[in-house]
Amino acid sequence: MADQLDPKVIGKLAEVLNKNNLSELEYEDEGCRIRLKSVNAPLPPAPIPPVPPVAAVPIPPTPAADLAAKADEFAIDDYANNAGSVKSPIVGVVYLSPDPTKPDYVNVGDTVKEGDIVCLIEAMKTFNPVKAHRSGTVSKILVESGDPVEYGESLMVIE
Repeated sequence: MADQLDPKVIGKLAEVLNKNNLSELEYEDEGCRIRLKSVNAPLPPAPIPPVPPVAAVPIPPTPAADLAAKADEFAIDDYANNAGSVKSPIVGVVYLSPDPTKPDYVNVGDTVKEGDIVCLIEAMKTFNPVKAHRSGTVSKILVESGDPVEYGESLMVIE
């Protein structure tokens, strides 16, 4: 059997083993079997341990106060039927002062007369004055400068 082992064949097999980064090579020819193992063979990748499933975390119920606040946020105009409600005559953007550097037309607690300008609504690059429909005291301002408003939306309340 020693006569059958050709050192040239073993050298060629070793060359194939190294060139192809193999960890092991087996060769058999006419009853002669050769197995070569590389000393520098890369280790097989370590198995990845399975990740344990994460238990579902229950979401606590929303307190009633939070729900009420959200309901108020999305409520249809609460002041629509209020006789003192100043409503937007058009769709546009509301401005509470004539100019950003000037004071607001009215503030909560101010007394107004029927016909006084209380704010402006910009629509199509035109500023339209909104006038008080009655005399009284401004009790609530429901919008902020720059807010978009719809036709008929309450802007403030005069009592």
